[in-house]
Amino acid sequence: MDDSTTLPRLTDRKRAAVIEAAIDEFRASGFDATSMDRIAARASVSKRTVYNHFPSKEALFAAILQQLWDASKAGDAPGYRADLPLRPQLIDLLAQKLRLLNDDAFMSLARVAIAAGIHSPERARDMVARIGEREEGLTVWVRAAAADGRLDVPDPAFAAQQLHGLVKGFAFWPQVTMGQPPLTADEQNTVAQTSADMFLARYAVKPGGTN
Repeated sequence: MDDSTTLPRLTDRKRAAVIEAAIDEFRASGFDATSMDRIAARASVSKRTVYNHFPSKEALFAAILQQLWDASKAGDAPGYRADLPLRPQLIDLLAQKLRLLNDDAFMSLARVAIAAGIHSPERARDMVARIGEREEGLTVWVRAAAADGRLDVPDPAFAAQQLHGLVKGFAFWPQVTMGQPPLTADEQNTVAQTSADMFLARYAVKPGGTN
């Protein structure tokens, strides 16, 4: 076997092992309590190997967050359609959000960011903000539907946050904080439909201009 091919593969495996070990350590102990020694021991590599890949704990943490961010399946949120009923549009939006919340990489990202935030809010602030960027599509949709006169929403960001809360109460916080299993496809469908119905019952403008 060509040594020039074997060495990069071995290096990649060690780098992946370091990242997996660091994810476990950061989630269990937070950033400050995690040491490069503990990461090396968990990954079954030398401390020198860890530093060969990552010059500092901060660089390792940043690499983890970026890898999980890149791996999570998001995609662009469906845009508002003036020619379609609100309910199926909103259900499609929520279904996409539920798929993201069911994604292993995204949930690992959220757990790492939350664990870091408990010990150092400043360190996690940027990552939490980036997670929030993946929720902007719903706010944009609500704002567009309100501008079109189909939703009576004085504060689109607040209303979208209410909707996020409905969904995350079933598909995020129980999994992150209590280790509950991810929702099944049928459960995701139920959450999407009932959350859309509750939201539209409150904010949709009825025929004749009332909500």
